[in-house]
Amino acid sequence: MQKNNPRIINAWCMYDWANSVHALVIVSSIFPVYFSATALSISGTPDIDFFGFQVKSSVLFSYTVSISFLLTAALIPLCTAIADYTGRKKSFMKLFCYTGAISCMLLFLFTKDTLIFSLLIFGLSLVGWSGSIVFYDSYLPEIATEENYDKFSARGFSMGYFGSVLLLLFNLSMILFPSFYGIQDKGIPARISFFTVGVWWIAFAQIPFRYLPEGSGIKKERGGNWFFNGFRELQKVYQELQTQPYLSKFLVSFFIYTMGLRTVMYVATIFGATELKLPSQSLIITVLLIQIVGIVGSFVFAWLSGLIGNIYALMIGVAIWIGICAGAYYTTQAMEFYILACTVGMVMGGLQSLSRATYSKLLPANTTDTASYFSFYDVTEKLAIVIGTFIYGAVEQWTGSMRNSILALLVIFVLGLILLSRIPSRRVYNFEMEGKN
Repeated sequence: MQKNNPRIINAWCMYDWANSVHALVIVSSIFPVYFSATALSISGTPDIDFFGFQVKSSVLFSYTVSISFLLTAALIPLCTAIADYTGRKKSFMKLFCYTGAISCMLLFLFTKDTLIFSLLIFGLSLVGWSGSIVFYDSYLPEIATEENYDKFSARGFSMGYFGSVLLLLFNLSMILFPSFYGIQDKGIPARISFFTVGVWWIAFAQIPFRYLPEGSGIKKERGGNWFFNGFRELQKVYQELQTQPYLSKFLVSFFIYTMGLRTVMYVATIFGATELKLPSQSLIITVLLIQIVGIVGSFVFAWLSGLIGNIYALMIGVAIWIGICAGAYYTTQAMEFYILACTVGMVMGGLQSLSRATYSKLLPANTTDTASYFSFYDVTEKLAIVIGTFIYGAVEQWTGSMRNSILALLVIFVLGLILLSRIPSRRVYNFEMEGKN
C-alpha cells in the first residue's frame, strides 16, 4: 500500500472527527453536568445510596471511569494480537465503534430512576470508544512515512476538535433555547445530545471504514488456533519491546504523565460544578473554549517538535501541566477557571497528538504487527486513566476536597517530567542507531 495517500490520510483523520464527539459531549461537557444534576439522593444531596454504600456522585463518576478502562485494558491486548494474526484490524475497530456509539444512544434513557443502568451504559461507551482508538492509532505507521507522523497526527486531533465543536454547538443550542425546538422538559435536550453523539459517530465512521485497509494478517504463515496464536503474537511483541530501551522508557513516562492528563479530562467539569459552583451553561461553554484552543495547540506542538524534537516538546507540555495544577489548587473565581481552561486546551490536544506520533517514531523499523504494538500503548494509557481517576476519587473521598486531589495530580506530572528527561531526543537516538549499523 502506498503511504501518504491523501485520500487514505483524510479518511483516517475522519475517524477523529467521528469519535471525538464522545470525548467532548459525553466525557467532558454535557454528560458530567447532567450527571451532577441528576445523580442526587431523595433529599437532594450528592451522597448516593449505591448498593447500601453512601458514595458521593463525583466519586462514583471517577470509579466508573476507572473500572471501564480497567476492562478495556484487559480486552485490548488479546483483541489486537488476534487482529494482527487474522488481518481483521478494521473489523475489530468497527466492533468497538458500534458498541460505543449504540451505548451513547441508550444514554437517552438516563433519568434519576435509571441511574445504575445509565452508569453501566456510560462505562460501556468508554470501553467502545477507547477500544476503537487503539486500532485507529495503529494505522498511522502503516499509512504514513515517519517525517509526516507529527503533522498527520495533529491533523487528526484538530479535525476531531473541530467536528466535536460543531455538534456541541447544536446540542448547546437545544439546552439554552429548548422552546425553539418545541421542547418543554428541561432534561430532554441533554438526553437528545447523548443520542446525537451515537448517530454522528456511526455516520462519519463510514468514511474511514470504506477507505482504510482491512489489515495484512500473518495467518497464512502459521497453523493452529487463531486464539492461541493471538497470545503468541502478543508474547512476541512483548519480547521485542524488551530490546527497545527508548520505547520502553517512553511507555513508562507516558504512563505517568497521562495518568494526570487524562484524569483532568474526565474530572475538570465535575471540579467546576462542585468546587466553584459554576452554572451548567458556563461549564459547557468553557469546554467548548478548550476545544477551540485545542485545534491551535495540536499544530503548535507539532511545529515545536520540528524545532526541538518530540521529547523536549513533550517536556515543555508536561511542565505547563504542572503549572496548571498549581493554579487550579488556588482557583476560587470563575475567571481564573476560564484562564486555566484555555491553557488546558492548548496543551491537552498537543500532548496527546505528539505522544501518538512519538510512539510511532520509536517503533522498530518495518513493523507489521502495529495493532499489537499499539495495544501496549493503549493499555498503558488505559491503566494510567484507571489509576489516575482512582487516586483522584480516593483522595477526595478520604480528605473531602477535590483540591487535595489536584495536588496529587501535580506530583504525578512532576514525576512524568523527570522520567521524560531520561529519554534522549530523536536526533540523538538516530545518531546512536546509525553508529550501531
